[in-house]
Amino acid sequence: MNAPLKQNLPALAGGGHVMAIVPQTFEETFRVAKAVYLGGLAPSALIGKLEGDAAISAVTVAIMSGAELGLKPMVALRSFTVINGKPALYGDGLINIVRQSGKVTYLRTGCEIRDGQMIGWCEAKRNDTDEDKRVEFSQEDAVRAGLWQTEAVVTKWNKWDKKNEQKPNDSPWWRFPQRMLAWRAAGYCLRELFGDVLGGIRDEYEAREIADAEEIRDITPRKEPPAPPMPPDEGVTIDAATEPEPQREEQPFDSTGYFEAMETALAGANDEATVEEIWTDLDPDGTFDGDDESRGIAQKIKDRRLSQINSEIGG
Repeated sequence: MNAPLKQNLPALAGGGHVMAIVPQTFEETFRVAKAVYLGGLAPSALIGKLEGDAAISAVTVAIMSGAELGLKPMVALRSFTVINGKPALYGDGLINIVRQSGKVTYLRTGCEIRDGQMIGWCEAKRNDTDEDKRVEFSQEDAVRAGLWQTEAVVTKWNKWDKKNEQKPNDSPWWRFPQRMLAWRAAGYCLRELFGDVLGGIRDEYEAREIADAEEIRDITPRKEPPAPPMPPDEGVTIDAATEPEPQREEQPFDSTGYFEAMETALAGANDEATVEEIWTDLDPDGTFDGDDESRGIAQKIKDRRLSQINSEIGG
């Protein structure tokens, strides 16, 4: 009886240097993105509600955006998010790209207490031009920008049940104020000093605030063109005396003016009771009945003013 043949399998080797898989063409990039998506590794913040080829395309664009900044594919997916259709970097991703550029002599960030106020700071220097910069973003700056959070529980609008609810404050400005101050300072500092490296990419939190501001400004409803007049039926004469008067074209509701009036009215409120009184008088629930998007914008304006009032009281 013959002995079974032994398969000559290659020996496993250890200690080798593992290289990242970096696609060189669009087709290769799309294949990597497809593998990431099918493997369930695509970040939800990146693909949102997209599915299939649309989700794969979003991952592909993120990988390509990262490649332009010198990031390997999987690092790019961990560093990028998409806000209002625009790519943005997480705070640590912004710092990582600058460090990897090879143009940094030093880059330091931190947060300190000065006169009872938190001060986030970032200082850096280029090694090719010897330019240096230090930028600070203080607690007072955050309060003035309407970012500072002081309440552990906040009022949020439940669009499903159509009512306000008290919920734990999940804002990063409440949970990680020192880190947020430092990252905001880093965003300003690094974009000014290393604009050629970052290529105009903003950090996540600044991009989100810009998107919220654009959402409030861009609220004018689109005006549908009027239907062309229909000719009268043949053989039918219209008596001028009985001809109906032309109907006036109904003007669309001026949402922009409404929100501007709301912001102006709330700016004069100095306590929560006055805010609620103004809210009741303007009646956004009835004004935007069935329009959850506009109702949500009104709620953001109200929440922002309440946050400013609470900050002023706490200060």
